Amino acid sequence: MHEIDRDIIIKASQGDISSFESIFKMYSSYVFNVALRMTRERQGAQEITQDVFLTLYHKLKDFQYQASLKTWIYRITVNHSINYMKKQGQWTNKVVYQQDEHVASVANDIYKNLEKEYHENVIEKLLAVLTPEQRVCIVLRNMEGLSYEEIAQALNVDINVVRSRLKRAREKLLSVKQEVMAYEL
Repeated sequence: MHEIDRDIIIKASQGDISSFESIFKMYSSYVFNVALRMTRERQGAQEITQDVFLTLYHKLKDFQYQASLKTWIYRITVNHSINYMKKQGQWTNKVVYQQDEHVASVANDIYKNLEKEYHENVIEKLLAVLTPEQRVCIVLRNMEGLSYEEIAQALNVDINVVRSRLKRAREKLLSVKQEVMAYEL
């Protein structure tokens, strides 16, 4: 499943019904399947799917693009599924039945996947603000664990060039992080 175009999300958040319908068509079966896996009830999954898209319709204007729309919809679906199961008496913290263990396991996997996808999106967006030279140095140093000397050899540049690129990259990332934090406050 590919990610939906940002223009469609913006139009839908402004009330464009055909754009919202595009979002619905792309994600409704996905939402239904997540809800069905969690509740193990077809009727409950249908109800949750309706609730998720009602919530999405009203809150799409609040979407911040910090994660993908799919991730955001996933979170909404999981929360609605948990709330549904609580109402139905299927979710309990005191007594865990085999079915509830499966649901808890699925929910745990979902949250792990959401967290991983969120962090990957954040990293991708942060790396995008760097120049290609800075980006390759950051990736080789912080993600691949290469030493400064190894990076210099791999890029066929002087070690001082590597130090300079890493310093500038870190300064840029720090300023972006501060901007984001100031925006969120």
